[in-house]
Formats: sequence, structure tokens, C-alpha cells
Amino acid sequence: MKGMTDAAAWKESNRLGGLRRFATAITILNLLGHTVLGFEQAWSTPFVALAAAYFTELLLEWADARLSGRPPRFTGGPRRLVDFLLSAHITGLATGMLLYANARPWPVAFAGAAAIASKSILRIRVGQGSCHFFNPSNFGISLTLLLFPWVGIAPPYHFTEGLDGVGDWILPAVIIASGTFLNARFTKRLPLIATWLTCFAAQALLRHWFLGARLDAALLPMTGVAFILYTFYMVTDPATTPSGTRAQMVFGAAVAFTYGLLMVCHIVFGLFFALSIVCTLRGAVLAVESRLERDTTRTPSEQPAMAAVGRS
Repeated sequence: MKGMTDAAAWKESNRLGGLRRFATAITILNLLGHTVLGFEQAWSTPFVALAAAYFTELLLEWADARLSGRPPRFTGGPRRLVDFLLSAHITGLATGMLLYANARPWPVAFAGAAAIASKSILRIRVGQGSCHFFNPSNFGISLTLLLFPWVGIAPPYHFTEGLDGVGDWILPAVIIASGTFLNARFTKRLPLIATWLTCFAAQALLRHWFLGARLDAALLPMTGVAFILYTFYMVTDPATTPSGTRAQMVFGAAVAFTYGLLMVCHIVFGLFFALSIVCTLRGAVLAVESRLERDTTRTPSEQPAMAAVGRS
């Protein structure tokens, strides 16, 4: 039992370590983006997104704690509150940074709230507990793009619009270095990243060879800072991606080739929709596996009772 406790404590410490560093990195990126890099959203955008994400996270946790008869996880001092809101902080800044709704703040607020709500509402039973299967930020962005057709994605060039010369190389290099460290040290998702990048290039080549797509245009997304952020900080979400090496590789390949299929069908915003589609399929597989596991682990005395329920 002590070994299990130690392992759980290490896992939680590892998770918090990754969240704290990720939250710090995305906060610095947003500050630099609105002051130096050239972010084109209004200054109010990240604050609106954060407010929506914080409020939804706190409200849903309070409601769940009240129904469960337990104290909310954000109580117990400022440190516990800050640690509890780390995930919402990352989600809020990510949605505010990647969406562009012109001067209207409400679609961004909707994206932040929907992203957080998806973790509590869209869950499947796994083992003795449950888990969410959608990447929160990606889900909020995808749903907003579907419901508000006039909302778009922030232009990729705005990440380096205010930079020149060597600065155009320094920023991507810093993001790649920090992202590699975070995923090697905390999320353990380097196999997923390697497969995703390899298969993205492969689908570009296949579209070029068989469908006549220009190779430079098909590979062009890989050269942008937005693609780098997506690769190291979105598609690798440890809570909504598999942990096994082989499963990570399948997941990364599935996202890449789903993106390629969306491009063939001329569907825009392919990166976000591809990840949402693959997360949906993974959730369905987990749900089926969980159901089969519950069926096979029922005791013999439970089998006749379940059969009787099925006949009634």
C-alpha cells in the first residue's frame, strides 16, 4: 500500500510540475504576444477567456463537491486555489490566444467555458472512476468554430509579426526546446510527437503524389509557430492521449492522417477538427473496452440477475 501511495504522490507531483511550467510558459507567451510579438486580439481577450475558464472551473467543482458531500478541492489556502486553477489558466489563455473574434469577446468566453465544462460533462467510465476524453482547449475552439462561422483562428503570422531577422528563429527554437523538455520530463509524449510529425509529412507527400497538391503548400504549416505550439502543447495533452508507446504512435498517426483527409475534403481548421475527431474515436473505444471489462468481471451471482433485468 505504501508503494501505491508513493507512486500516486509522484504522479500528482509530476502532473503539478508540468502544469506549473506550462502555465508559466503560456503566460509569458501571452504577455510577449500582446506587447512585442504582434498578437492582433484586443488586450481584453485573454482576461475574458480567463474569467470564463476560472468561473466555470470553480462553479462545476463547487457543484460536484456539494453533491458528493466533500470539501471543494480549491479550499485549504491560496496555494491549493492556485494549483486547482492551473488547468483552467492554461485553457483560458490557449483559447484566447488561438481564436480571433474581432471585437466581440463573447465567443472567446464561450470557448473558455465550453472547454472547461467538457471535462466535467463529457466523461466515460474507466475502471472504478471516470475520465474526460476531449482535449479541453481544442474542444472549446472546435465547438466555437462550428457554432460561430464568423469566428476564425488567429493568423499564424501574428506570433512573429513583431520580430525580424534572428528573432524569427529564436522564438521557435525556445518553444521547441521548452516543449521538448516538458514532454520528455513530465508528459512522456515524445513518441506521439515523433509519430505525429513523421505522419504529417507523410500525408503531405501522399497528397502531392496522388492528388497533385503542391508539396511546399502541403508542408508549409510545419514551418509556423502555431504548428509548433499545437505539436508540443495541444496534441500531447497527457489527460486525453494514451500513455503506452505503441498507443501514442497510433494516436499521433491518426491525427495526422485525419488532418490529411480533411484537407482533401477542403475542410478548414483541419488541425483542430482532426484532434477532436480522433479524441471522439478514442473515447468510443475506451467506452467499449470499459463496458466489456465490466461484463467479464461480474461475479457468477450477478450474471442471472443481469439476464433477468435484460429480459424485463
